This record gives sequence, C-alpha cells and structure tokens, in this order.
Amino acid sequence: MPTTLKEFEAIFPQLVEDLSEHCRQYGLPKNILELYQQSLNHNTVGGKCNRGMSVVDTSTLLLSHPLSRDEYFRAATLGWMIELLQAFFLVSDDIMDGSKTRRGSPCWYLMPRVGMIAINDAFMLESSIYILLKKYFRQEENYVDLLELFHEVTFQTELGQACDLLTAPEDHVDLDNFSLEKYSFIVIFKTAYYSFYLPVALALHFCGLATPLNLRQARAILIPMGEYFQVQDDYLDAYADPATLGKIGTDIQDNKCSWLVNQALRRADASQRAVLQACYGRKDKDAEARVKAVFAELHLDSVYQQYEEQRVAEIRGMIDAVDESQGLKKEVFEEFLRKIYKRSK
Repeated sequence: MPTTLKEFEAIFPQLVEDLSEHCRQYGLPKNILELYQQSLNHNTVGGKCNRGMSVVDTSTLLLSHPLSRDEYFRAATLGWMIELLQAFFLVSDDIMDGSKTRRGSPCWYLMPRVGMIAINDAFMLESSIYILLKKYFRQEENYVDLLELFHEVTFQTELGQACDLLTAPEDHVDLDNFSLEKYSFIVIFKTAYYSFYLPVALALHFCGLATPLNLRQARAILIPMGEYFQVQDDYLDAYADPATLGKIGTDIQDNKCSWLVNQALRRADASQRAVLQACYGRKDKDAEARVKAVFAELHLDSVYQQYEEQRVAEIRGMIDAVDESQGLKKEVFEEFLRKIYKRSK
C-alpha cells in the first residue's frame, strides 16, 4: 500500500526536534529557535509531499516488502530532505517573483516580523538537510554519495532557475529570447531532476541498489517524464477549468517561457506573432484573452494531445526495456507515469 500523507507527516515533528536539539547545543537564543521552528513548519508542511512520499513508496516497491518501522522512518527522513529542499527553493522563489500566497497562506517573507530575514531562513532550510543527513546516514557506506546527490541536484535546479529568470523576466517581455531549446533546459534542470530523479535515486541508495546501471536507467526515464509533467502543467495553466485545477492560471500574464507560447511562436504567422508580442506578459485580462485566441487559432489543444500520446508512448517503450537484473523494477516507473498520465490538476 502506498504511504499516506498522514503517515508521512507524522515523521516530521521528530525531525524538527532533531534540528532544534542541534541548535540548542550552540546556545541559540529561544526567540531565534522559535522562529526557525516556525519557518520549518510553515514552509515545509502543508503541500502534497509527492516528492517525499515517492522515496517511501519507491523503497517499498524495490524491497518487495512492507517497510519496518525503522525502515519507514529512515526512508521518510530522506523524503523530508527533499521537502526541505523544496521549501528552500519556494521561499527564495516567492521573494524573486514577488508572490503573495503559497499553499493558501501568505508567503514566508510576508509573515509578521519576517520580511527579508526570509532569505537567511531559506539558507537555514537548505542547511537542515545536511544536519539530518549526518545524524541518520553518516555511518552508511553511501553517505558521501547521498551528500553529493543533494549538492548536485540543488545546483542543477539553481541553473534551471537562473535560465528561467534571465529568459523570461516578468518586467521585460522579449519573445525573441524564447525557444523550445531554452524551455527544455529550464524544465529539465528546474523541475525534472529534483522532482522526479531525486526521489528514485534516494530510494535506490536507501535500498542498496544504486548501481551505475540502475541510476543511469532511472535518469534516462525520469528526466523525460519530468519534462512531460511540466508540459502538462503549462497546458493545464491555460486550458484547465480553474475549479478543477484549484487555481487560476497566470503563465500568460507572468511572461512565462511556457511550452504553449513556444509552440505558438513556431507556428504563428506575422499577424499572430504581432498579437503575441503586444499582449504576452501583460497584467491585463483582455490581453490574455487575445493570446488565448491565438492559441486557439493555432489548435494548440490538438498539438498538446498529439505531443502527450507520442511522449507517453516513448516513455512506455523505455520502461519496457528496463534491465531489472540489478534490482531495479519497471513498476517504479509505471507507478510514476500512472499518477501523471491524463491528469487534470
């Protein structure tokens, strides 16, 4: 049985206590410790935790037995490290983007008495990963591999964010700066590595199955799957019913270098491109409607449906070809694909 959010969240208070105890040894003033604890809970808990829970579920599949209490705690601890990494990224992203809310609450930097202290709080969220990693995994043979994996994926994600910020700044629209090649780099590095590859790589290490072959196969399948997931996100932002999606799409008004606008730029004639140039990235409902009208003229809905079927067929082909001789299982990837194929939110 897959883990539940309730089971997974039940682990986090112990990790907060571990981190608090680490701070107490330095004689950290009480009010500073309380702010750190508040940051941990506000920024790390409250999401869907799909990345973190995937470490537990993948470990269960790879080991072919229900996890013992200790195995569950250790696998979930690795999962929470991804959630801490996510929290570090989100606190930073919200400041860079000037966002107002996150998961239905004010962004951390907008909370009372926080402000730009949130930048340092983001650093502390990232550092928390390595305190927990040392506490629970320093004795393991793969400790250095785990350290290097987190450092590498963090840097890859930051490279993706750098490309995104420089390609599509919210305050300067330049569609000549967009391309599908840049889009692919952004989504692979900003999303696919830490959202798809990292959970499985951590599970492989946890289960003692992180052979070069298994890691290579996981990367070869999960990076295209992560790219497909982000293309889905971009499509749903413009086409999904906000009531189903749970939010109102903002990519067009926010000047996002999305899959849709790049497909439109590839297909648009001179007049359609002029509309995109004049209306894309403007905080204006009428301008957004004109962009969506161009998307409709170019039948991007059908373009997406065709892309989805072709990409999923390719991914299924790669899954069918997985070499399971070193303990990797096709079922791991089938489960990831099952969760996202034809999703509506």
